[in-house]
Amino acid sequence: MAELKNHGVCGAKRSASDKTEAIKFDPKKSTAMVPSLLEDPAAAIANTRHEFGEHGGVNMSIEASATFTVMEPETMRRMFAGELGPDRDFYIYSRHFNPTVLNLSRQMAALEGTAAAYCTSSGMSAICAVLLQLLASGDHVVASRTLYGGTHALLAHFLPRTSNITTSFVDIGDLEEVEKEIVEGKTKVLYFEAVSNPTLAVANIPELCRIGHAKGLTVVVDNTFTPMVLSPARLGADVVVHSISKFISGGADIIAGAVCGPSKLVNSMMDLRQGSLMLLGPTMNAKVAFELSERIPHLSLRMKEHCRRAAEFAERMKKAGLKVIYPGLPDHPQHQLMKSLVNSEYGFGGMLCLDMGTEEKANKLMNILQNTTQFGFMAVSLGYYETLMSCSGSSTSSEMSREEKELAGISPGLIRMSVGYIGTLDQKWSQFEKAIAKVEAKELPFCNN
Repeated sequence: MAELKNHGVCGAKRSASDKTEAIKFDPKKSTAMVPSLLEDPAAAIANTRHEFGEHGGVNMSIEASATFTVMEPETMRRMFAGELGPDRDFYIYSRHFNPTVLNLSRQMAALEGTAAAYCTSSGMSAICAVLLQLLASGDHVVASRTLYGGTHALLAHFLPRTSNITTSFVDIGDLEEVEKEIVEGKTKVLYFEAVSNPTLAVANIPELCRIGHAKGLTVVVDNTFTPMVLSPARLGADVVVHSISKFISGGADIIAGAVCGPSKLVNSMMDLRQGSLMLLGPTMNAKVAFELSERIPHLSLRMKEHCRRAAEFAERMKKAGLKVIYPGLPDHPQHQLMKSLVNSEYGFGGMLCLDMGTEEKANKLMNILQNTTQFGFMAVSLGYYETLMSCSGSSTSSEMSREEKELAGISPGLIRMSVGYIGTLDQKWSQFEKAIAKVEAKELPFCNN
């Protein structure tokens, strides 16, 4: 869990008889939001406790142990009974709580402005664990019809088959449709992405939370596309999930996830008898947590450059007559909405979409961009320092049927681009222009027929 303990440097193992009171957030709060963290995400991260190394190193030590010892036999009984826990430096086993993972979790809670957080082995494991903790057999979800393909498959196929949990997929921008699909007494969760994958539709987070909360729902928001840019919990969301593998990691070398939300929820997910994270075991390795904790302090700098480059490329692509989708462009349907929601100085995100009309033309452009002009790489995922691009309909959204993709607005030629920051902006734009010229040159004979 995130802010369980607040001392600056971990000292010696406490005795179970130590009566020092641990500082905890009130788990009875109705939302995930913590008033003391209502600030710029970068400032909130800077205000989190800094863990020092065992010998005074400026970087914390890695707690790589799978299991933990106790000083008194009675202590173990009390830990398993829930009387002693990580809030007082008592640890049982790293599948449950680990000090290094807790440090990263504190950073994630600060980033999203929530009372607590816990980090997992992947983004999908975070999503699965949250939904399985919040839902029971026979429950119902209202979700956006435009979601990452894996999430869509989980809701549309896996949960109905294994858990008798059903989902109604809606146009998340149609607030009346959202409200209409909520079944009183049955619908328990409203689920959507802050900015949709891959179409970059912007969710009206405050209004969706208002609708959800009025009906007694828990609102879960995936903020993988827009860390730092948007803060869903500050806008009313109960739970925020992340694939840390993306922008937060930044190196395309780590798979990880996070659940950020109220202390009560995170505690329940780690419960020894009923917790989805504890019992399903999507444990984050302490060495991975250490690496990620060293990257979060410069996330704000990276996100600002991702966003600056994406905005500039989107404007230049539009001027070149290309069909580009980017929330920062005035003609984007939710431009004004996103402008009213974003944290200042972070722009409109590091993702853009380029619709080439057909999959054939999209593939032709990506092939030249990678193999001829060195603009970027054909690869899934996002948030890398190099530009990554994929044809969403045949890759990250391939789990969806043709009809589902049409309803979600995913055209066959839609290229999703995660804009990197390597090289100079003009250098990369020159590479893009050369590729477009080659594609258009190859299309000319066809056009002249």
